[in-house]
Amino acid sequence: MPINRAAWRNVHIYDASTGATLGGFYQKGSLTEANLIWILSNIILVVEGHWTIKLRNSGQTITPSSNPVVPGDYDIYNDGPVQISDEAWFARLISHATSGREDTFRAGVRARDGKCVISAKDNDGAPWDVWAGFEAAHVFPLQYESLWTQYDYGRWITNMDSGSSRINSVQNGLLMSENLHTQFDQYLFSINPDDGYKIISFMPNREGIDGRILDPICRNPNNPDRVSDDVLRWHFRQSVLANIRGAGEPIFETDFPGGTDMMATLLTEPYGKERFEMELETRLRLAGQGKGRAH
Repeated sequence: MPINRAAWRNVHIYDASTGATLGGFYQKGSLTEANLIWILSNIILVVEGHWTIKLRNSGQTITPSSNPVVPGDYDIYNDGPVQISDEAWFARLISHATSGREDTFRAGVRARDGKCVISAKDNDGAPWDVWAGFEAAHVFPLQYESLWTQYDYGRWITNMDSGSSRINSVQNGLLMSENLHTQFDQYLFSINPDDGYKIISFMPNREGIDGRILDPICRNPNNPDRVSDDVLRWHFRQSVLANIRGAGEPIFETDFPGGTDMMATLLTEPYGKERFEMELETRLRLAGQGKGRAH
């Protein structure tokens, strides 16, 4: 069964006039008051006029400061109604290379990064081309290539040597440890390129990544293959919607041992139809290439 992200929240946000829950999140320490006000203003809330947010137990009004958000209950005050945005959130499958195009993507990301750019963990096997435990992750998911094309997100890719779609450009990829790749695809942490490339973890973990800075090796401004700030912004925005808005979005099962009916599981979960169709499309594409499903 899908897991509820709200279960570990230690920050809760309410409408002061109605008591309705507007959102919340897990604060490990990296989200500042300035971050919170920007997120509420630009992603979560739909309000007219001036609004304020106060920490309930002290009555303190929160300002856009560099102070970390203190865990607790917060109330939003506004003269008019306070609504939650209905911006689309996109559930995704765990992405793995499944075709020749993605093989090139993987090789390019490995060559540029050489290590986990989230944790800074080195790959001791790199000199021998051994990459066990390291994976090239798409920042914008491959399963939404139609959306990528529809909205011309290929314009975010500045390196022209990336094919017609450009979704498999190295600029849409990051090398990371296998377990972090899974968490990244589940929007359990993200990178804010507009706050010094700070990594924000949205759930308790012992990885030590919360508050770290994305490794400079993947974002060198002099490297035409540097990761795109725009794809990072897209992922960060999706992560905020998944983890902070309302009750949050579900976390899906990713471990399907042999004999498990993955397709049946997908159909019983939230966003099941969309994820079922994405998985089916992937399998049909692989069957046409004479390959099996990679996990």
